[in-house]
Amino acid sequence: MTNKEKLTLKFLCLHCQKKKAYLISPHEICFALSKKYVLSTSEIDDIMVSLSRQNFIDFVVSDSKNGYFYCVNLKLAGQNFLFNEKQKKRNFALLVLRSCFLATVSFLFGVLLKTIFKE
Repeated sequence: MTNKEKLTLKFLCLHCQKKKAYLISPHEICFALSKKYVLSTSEIDDIMVSLSRQNFIDFVVSDSKNGYFYCVNLKLAGQNFLFNEKQKKRNFALLVLRSCFLATVSFLFGVLLKTIFKE
């Protein structure tokens, strides 16, 4: 999954409630992601198709006088995306802390063994 897809899915998760369909224009998504990326509507279309293929969302394109909108509905994987991202960050932080702890303990154990067998 690319960074653009992740940011788009985060935006959709924050703006779409569970089990409800929402109308979102591609311009809203472009504006929300404009702080990091400059996206065209064709790129947004490709990202939405990609997220749909990965079973994160269901969407239908609907036309109106003001352009077209996406009717977006989050699937179960899309609903759990933010939670899974938090879990990944938490697990990575715990892995780093555990590695630092084990490195410190092994260093102290080595120093202790040196002092014992030095005499």
